[in-house]
Amino acid sequence: MIGKLTGKIDSYGDDWVIIDVSGVGYHVTCSSKTLQSLPQPGEAASIAIETYVREDQIRLFGFAAESERDWFRLLLSVQGIGTKVALAVLSTLSAADLANAIALQDKAMIARAPGIGPKVAQRAITELKDRVPAFALADTGAGELHETLAAATGTAVTDAISALTNLGYNSVQAAPAVSKAVASAGETASAEILIRLALKELAR
Repeated sequence: MIGKLTGKIDSYGDDWVIIDVSGVGYHVTCSSKTLQSLPQPGEAASIAIETYVREDQIRLFGFAAESERDWFRLLLSVQGIGTKVALAVLSTLSAADLANAIALQDKAMIARAPGIGPKVAQRAITELKDRVPAFALADTGAGELHETLAAATGTAVTDAISALTNLGYNSVQAAPAVSKAVASAGETASAEILIRLALKELAR
């Protein structure tokens, strides 16, 4: 099995890249986020690879980081999500947004990806919420997401996150701030209190 490729970029397509490794061109399917992170043709690149083997095909899927590859594997374990949809999710959401969406049980965010309906989004949250590895939150920059955030997930928490994103903060900034607010004010705190405390945290 191929786990990593290091070589020169040969050419690009809408959802693929060919990497020349010592004269052998490997056709690798990638998410749009991975493609955007790769250098120009002729330049060196190294990408993590997931070798996908079926009776009638062998495909290589490439990722800018090993953590993105691990998310791909996790998504494939969800019933109703195949390789195309998993890549669509990773093309639409960053690892940070995906980790936060699962932690906050925000199926609307996951459903933004093409091919993901509300039912599949909810299934992804249900099946992955206890399986998301610790590194996922650390890699997202939301390493300070307190475990009480998941426990307290409800209208107040989601409303607070939504209010902060409406104010211009992204979920990577908003989720840890609300997490600290929950830890400070308690799981029964209102959205207004959580927003106020989170804004104080973000202002530091």
